[in-house]
Amino acid sequence: MATERITEHPDGSTDRVVERDGGNTYVDRGGSGVGGVIIGIAVLALVAIIAFFLISQNRNESLRTSAITGAAHSVSGAANSVGNAATSAVNPK
Repeated sequence: MATERITEHPDGSTDRVVERDGGNTYVDRGGSGVGGVIIGIAVLALVAIIAFFLISQNRNESLRTSAITGAAHSVSGAANSVGNAATSAVNPK
């Protein structure tokens, strides 16, 4: 006949001990699940870091695009001024 007992530890883990008549004892140690929680927190932190860098990169791209657009408008205004000055020089009133 087999005797079975389960022992609970303060950290939440359990041991299942089965003793058989033949003198063999089997110990099945259950895990507490803390490792899974730690892995979950690490994955969440990694996702947050990646999201931060992607958002930061997108913001930098937007700023760069705005700067180039502003410079293009400035160059366009200067080209119009030069064109008007050239027209005035050729066709004095």
